[in-house]
Amino acid sequence: MNLQNPKKFKMMMDQAHEVALNVLRPISRKYDKAEHAYPKELDMLASLLDGMNDSGGSETGAATAGKRGETEQQGIRNGSNMSTALGIIEMCYGDTGLLLSMPRQGLGNSAIAAVANDEQLERFKGKWAAMAITEPGCGSDSAAIRTTAVKDGDDYIINGEKIYVTSGERADCVVVWATLDKKLGRAAIKSFVVEKGTPGMTVERLEHKLGIKASDTAAISFIDCRVPATNLLGNAEIDVAKGFAGVMETFDNTRPLVAAMAVGCAKASLERIKEIFKDQLDPNYATPVLNSSNIAATIYRLEAEWEAARLLTIKACWMADNKMPNSKEASIAKAKAGRIGSEITLKCVELAASVGYGEDELLEKWARDSKILDIFEGTQQIQQLIIARRELGKSSSELK
Repeated sequence: MNLQNPKKFKMMMDQAHEVALNVLRPISRKYDKAEHAYPKELDMLASLLDGMNDSGGSETGAATAGKRGETEQQGIRNGSNMSTALGIIEMCYGDTGLLLSMPRQGLGNSAIAAVANDEQLERFKGKWAAMAITEPGCGSDSAAIRTTAVKDGDDYIINGEKIYVTSGERADCVVVWATLDKKLGRAAIKSFVVEKGTPGMTVERLEHKLGIKASDTAAISFIDCRVPATNLLGNAEIDVAKGFAGVMETFDNTRPLVAAMAVGCAKASLERIKEIFKDQLDPNYATPVLNSSNIAATIYRLEAEWEAARLLTIKACWMADNKMPNSKEASIAKAKAGRIGSEITLKCVELAASVGYGEDELLEKWARDSKILDIFEGTQQIQQLIIARRELGKSSSELK
């Protein structure tokens, strides 16, 4: 694996960086104040991204991330997973909440890209998909899902409640995790695409949050919600031996993308704090840490941690592009980037003191935004548990 960013993605990254600086940053505070208001400025950006993907050029965006592709390939591949992550890093350099508000770039789109069949990919192409996993009594333990899906002829009837659904009100459809049979545990959990306006599906409320306020976060109820059987993603058969590994493949795609968000948000804080303390820093890194000021030494350490998180994120995406099992690496990237991203943004507020705490700067906003990136798509503790299971060769029942 080459540790440098692929040259073919340079133009895309430069464009995303310019968008972050000239489109997202100027409206960042506006939509932080106007919580739940839809950022209309994003419509043009989403259309441009759709056009890039439809043209057959450099594919990027959540809907293109996955492990599918040619069954036989020659050499090393740097594909849509890596390009999506690199684009996300640059966009979150602008604003994480606005990125999460981008039409047709939801985490549900990554889920569809990961496990949908060809017919479903075509049918849901161009739709904005949210992801609904968390329930009032089920957070980090996805296997404890209580939302049910009961087969009824050519349909499934879904009953249950989902909370903290990112873009739950704005999205065209929601990827809902539900169990076909509670007695069979995690093996019976499947994901369904429920389109907006389906009878029985109701957005109950929008949450008021610490950060990413531009993004709507909804609580959704499903009462006798009838969904076509063709909207079930993946295999409808319950394989007790396999468990819900098929559904969990979604996380192998989305966790590196959330890690990329944390890397991008932390990059913004690091660059700003380096500008504030530029007179105390050695641009060539020639001064030993022990001979540097405490502020300089702290910034150097944070930069090193950030670079480690970035490389782990790129590695997880690279493995997905090359069709390698990356469940452990996806969790490692998410755990490292989520934790260090939150540490970097908060430490930058601390170093900048009153400047960092005030709203004249975006440092305090980036600190608020970054916290969720260590929580959703699996908390820090869950990632460490998954990593331990993979390292020790233990199942979820053997290591809890």
